[in-house]
Parts: sequence; structure tokens; C-alpha cells
Amino acid sequence: MKIDTDIVPEHLDSSLQSFWEISDQKIRLIEKEYDLSRGSPVFTINGKYTTRAWTDWTQGFQYGSRLLQFDATGDEKHLEKAKQLITDNMASHVSDFGVHDHGFNNISTYGNLWRLMREEKIPHDRQEQNFYEMALKVSGAVQARRWTRIREDGGFIYSFNGPHSLFVDTIRSLRSLAVSYLLGHTLHDETGGSVSLLERLLKHAYATARYSVYYGDGRDSYDVRGRTVHECIFNVESGRFRCPSTQQGYSPFTTWTRGLSWAMAGFAEQLEYLDILDQSEFADYGGWETVREWVVKAATATGDFFIENTPIDGIPYWDTGAPNLWQLGDYLEQPADPFNAHEPVDSSAAAIGVQGLLRLGHYFRKQKQTEAGGKYFQAGLTVLQTLLDEPYLSTDPGHQGLLLHSIYHRPNGWDHIPEGQHIPCGESCMWGDYHLREAALYVRRLIEHEPYYAFFGPGSE
Repeated sequence: MKIDTDIVPEHLDSSLQSFWEISDQKIRLIEKEYDLSRGSPVFTINGKYTTRAWTDWTQGFQYGSRLLQFDATGDEKHLEKAKQLITDNMASHVSDFGVHDHGFNNISTYGNLWRLMREEKIPHDRQEQNFYEMALKVSGAVQARRWTRIREDGGFIYSFNGPHSLFVDTIRSLRSLAVSYLLGHTLHDETGGSVSLLERLLKHAYATARYSVYYGDGRDSYDVRGRTVHECIFNVESGRFRCPSTQQGYSPFTTWTRGLSWAMAGFAEQLEYLDILDQSEFADYGGWETVREWVVKAATATGDFFIENTPIDGIPYWDTGAPNLWQLGDYLEQPADPFNAHEPVDSSAAAIGVQGLLRLGHYFRKQKQTEAGGKYFQAGLTVLQTLLDEPYLSTDPGHQGLLLHSIYHRPNGWDHIPEGQHIPCGESCMWGDYHLREAALYVRRLIEHEPYYAFFGPGSE
């Protein structure tokens, strides 16, 4: 991509004001037209949200979007509606042992409410705070319970595919363990022993950094620095890594760009989280500096790969090895084309990746590493500027989605192909809409000099 080195957050101020107006319209349109009894809205077909009975991982994004809208605009109608929906519908997600999605569902809802109260954006109420904290404590422990032990005293939170499966996505779901640990909670195992949630967080993050991210050191014939694999397969008896795999990418040896973006955002957020903990807490894990070193290594490798393998406007195609990209010519040297006839873009990968770039850049700036900080931060602003305008921002008042041209599951053929087109385009997804709102809120807060936006609330500055 071509990084705009001149753009500053204030340049996006006007676009952000229009964005939140459109965002409000989309939330109200879904409320008016979508039948919640059908299940959580997942992605749109012909501009209308529909569901997909796979895993129920998007409800938190739906309700959390209202909390982000309130945070950005102060509209208390969104706050009160979100509270009602969360209280009525989210308890089952807190106790869901069957998924690796707790950081998505529960931090986006209970976590945002807890954060807003800590930031004094909503009135302090001890009973409400206890309610949010109980949900967050339990969620983190339930998520940590999905554990597979691997060699060298390692382990990971296994995906819904089973104990053999490590998904790159889950690096960002670690935020559920992070908050639960901050609240002083632990997991109690079958023997009644106490298991540290920080220990499980760090071991999972390390497994992801070691097996899901490549560093160009000859691990296999397709080892390119910063490339990620969607799924890693382990022998659960021996704890040995067996092979790369994928569910939603083109192949195990290409990079599914949404998985790449989950890694970018997840590792950058973990760097921010590590900074608020006392360094003595890392004594049993090689020390704070050692942990920081491998997290930085993974964050910078994935961020660099995104920058180097994305078209000039910052919007990636759905997989960097998609089989028909060659038909687009020198596609990295021109803006992404969501209406082309060969391979779809995935704007949701861009919306998620924005935060990874912005947060990593901000982190390096705090460390007085000006060159690295400027590179990643400016790259993030470049991508966000593209997303805040057409053809990615949905301005059609009848379309329920906010961010256009997202992809859910290309191999399974779940994404809608409009009449007259050859590939999926023009549709939205709940995670894309949510993460664009999150990125917009992040930058808005910088412009307004508000407290730095982090999932764990005050304490990152």
C-alpha cells in the first residue's frame, strides 16, 4: 500500500462526523427491520441482514455497536437500548463453553459498559458495576477452560473445531482473559487448583506467535515474513504441531487477510495490555522484556506483511494467494477494485487491520521510536480514510450495512453475488461494521483529546 505520510487525525474530522450520522441510521434501520427471533444478524444479502447458523459470534458486535455510537455521540437512547438487549440476551454467551469467541461477544458488550463506567462516561452504579464484572470474570475463565496442552509446557485455547485446532482469530479474543485477570479472577481446574488467566493468555499468545505467524526463517517452502495461517493442527496426544490448515482462506500456504488482521489487532492490543501490568508479574514467563520482544516481533511482522501485500489504498483482497489475482495485473500498484470480475476484496479485514496499525504506531511513538511509530500510524490513517468514503461507506438509506464489500466465507460460497457481477461485492457483515465503528471511535478520541480508547479502560496512557 501507499502510505499517506501527511494525513493527521484532524483531517478525518469532517468524514467522521458524517460517518456517525450514517452509523446511527444503520443501527435504527436494523432495529426497525430485522427480526431478532431469527438469531444474530451476520451478513447482508441484497442489503438486508440475515443469519447463519454456524457459531453465534456476532451478537456482541450488534449490541456493542450501540455502545460505540453512544460513546461517540452521547446519544443515551443507544446506551439504554444496549443495556436492555445485553441484559436480556447475552448471559448465554458468558457461559458458552463451545466457542473461542468470548472476547468478541462479551468484551464488546459487558466490557464496553464496564469501560464506560470506569471512564465516567456513564454514572457509577455499584450494582451495575458488579453485574458487568461478574460477567467478565466468568467469561474469561470459561474461555480459558478450552485448553489444549502442547510441548514445552505450552498450550492454546482451542477453536470450535476441537482440541487439535488453534485459530489465529483467537489472539484478539484473549481480551476476555485479560479483563478477567485485571479483575483478580482465576480459573479453578478439576482438582480445585487455581490456574492463572495471565499464564493462559501468554501461552496462547506465544503459541499463536510461534505457529500461526511466519518470520521468513525457512520454516517451510512458503515461509514469508509476516504471513499468517488461519488454523494450526496439533496432535493432541503428543502435543506436537502437525501442519497448517485453513477454514476460510484459499490454502494453508496463502494468507487469508482477515486472519492476518485479527493477528495485527490482537498483538498490538496485547502490547498495550502488557504495559499496564507490573513487570514483576512476568517473572515466571521469562520476564517482561522477553515477552514484549516476541509480541513486538509478531505485531511488526504481520503489520509489515499487510502493508507490503495490500493495494495502494489499503484495502486487501480476501486472500493474498487467491487463484485469480493474476488476472488483475499489477493489482498492488492500483486501488483495490471491489467490482472486478475475478477476486473479491475484504473490507472487513481492512477495518480490523486499521486498529492493529494505529495501535502499533501509537505504541512505538510512546517508546520514542519515531520512525516505526510514524510508519504504522500513518498506514492506519491511510486505510481508515479509504473506508470512510465510497465505495466502502454505505450511503444507501435502504441498505442495513455500514461497511460495504466484506467477505465471510469464500470457500463455502456463503457470500452473495449480485446480479450482473461475477464475485461477491456490495454486502456488509456485523464484524466489519463494528470494527469500522471501533476504528472511527479510536481516531475521534484522539482528535477530541479524550482518554485513549482501550478495551481495559483507563490506564493505557
